[in-house]
Amino acid sequence: MNKVVVDASVIAKWSFPEPYSEAALRLLKQELELWVPDFVWAEIGNIVWKKWIRNEIVAADGRLILLGFRSFPFSVYPSERLLETAWEIARDFRRSFYDSLYLALAIYQGCPLVTADRRLYNAVGGASSRLPILWVEDIP
Repeated sequence: MNKVVVDASVIAKWSFPEPYSEAALRLLKQELELWVPDFVWAEIGNIVWKKWIRNEIVAADGRLILLGFRSFPFSVYPSERLLETAWEIARDFRRSFYDSLYLALAIYQGCPLVTADRRLYNAVGGASSRLPILWVEDIP
């Protein structure tokens, strides 16, 4: 495995100590291409905003955390090119369009999506799934 798609649930764990943070951080220690769709910045921004609203961080830290995400070695892919495949995934698996865009990118890149979103993983993962998805703890 030389590349993976990572979703916002994994990326957030790189800056916030949460369950599965250690597993998520292992991805940064490997020589992997890390792919994300271009809307990931909005998703990460929303995660930081929610942490601020819940008084888990102060506003100044939120700003610094957001700036810090820009330093991660992402390859960014335009989500516009994934619309048709994402729609098919969203329709067939009844997943959000956002989740389906990550999965469509994984299909396009020919690599797995690594997620720490248990509901997404349970909904589309498993041995019989045709979708390339890995649970964050399954990364060596």
